[in-house]
Amino acid sequence: MTDAQRQTVLLTPAQLQAMRASGADVTVIAVHSINPYTGQASFKGQRIEGAIDTQAYEDFQSPATVEGGQRPLPDIAVLQAKARTWGLRRESTIVIYDADRSMTAARAWWVLRWAGLPDVRVLDGGFPAWLTAGLPVTEAVSHPTPSDITLTSGHMAEIGPDEALRLAVEGVLLDARIRPNYIGGASLPGQPLRGHIPYALSAPAPDNVTDYGNFTDTATLKEMYRALGADGLKPVGVYCGAGMSAAHTVLALASIGIDAAMYPGSWSAWVSDPTRPVVWGADPA
Repeated sequence: MTDAQRQTVLLTPAQLQAMRASGADVTVIAVHSINPYTGQASFKGQRIEGAIDTQAYEDFQSPATVEGGQRPLPDIAVLQAKARTWGLRRESTIVIYDADRSMTAARAWWVLRWAGLPDVRVLDGGFPAWLTAGLPVTEAVSHPTPSDITLTSGHMAEIGPDEALRLAVEGVLLDARIRPNYIGGASLPGQPLRGHIPYALSAPAPDNVTDYGNFTDTATLKEMYRALGADGLKPVGVYCGAGMSAAHTVLALASIGIDAAMYPGSWSAWVSDPTRPVVWGADPA
């Protein structure tokens, strides 16, 4: 794949700035969050000019359920109402960014694509890359003109628990969590059992990016996933803890031309049923 494929889902700060300068129809979405582990807020008061503020853990998921996991997909009617408030239009190129290695931006990307928006991309490297490039920022809040967009669900490939297990055997199932969670071991009080789905392969989502937070180059991503069997010859599925890191890996795979289905409920939904098998250790099965 060439960089033309990568640009269908990822844009560098320079590419985004050039599109905006050319007068292209571009809508920028800033995804803010509070780190669930540290409690620190990602938003520090500045944003790309015109960016629409959204919240990762409110706008792109529903409340947790036993069967749906910790971060079920949003109700499509609720998401549509928000998309109208944000002024989203089907003909726009929507560019999403965050401040943390595109982890939450990738989830927003997947959800908006799932909801039927045809051209959604992620700012490669996010807000830190924009700042490093010396591009302009503002503290002004954007007030977009509401739209009448209609959203429908199901435009991205999804799998459930049965399909995930079957795919692990007949295709490639990637576990996008950090490796200690894949291997298993003791769980913290109130946290789900650790381990992995049988035959799933460990593929931590943080490996998709460099130390600087941008996605690694196309050749490296292709080789990384080829070694795991994700070479375009077999069907690929991805899961993580609750559908955040998995979206990041689906995005990385899309940048190299590999289509992958996501298990939205992921591990948090898998272990809600004690009859489902769990594998401990570094081996797939």
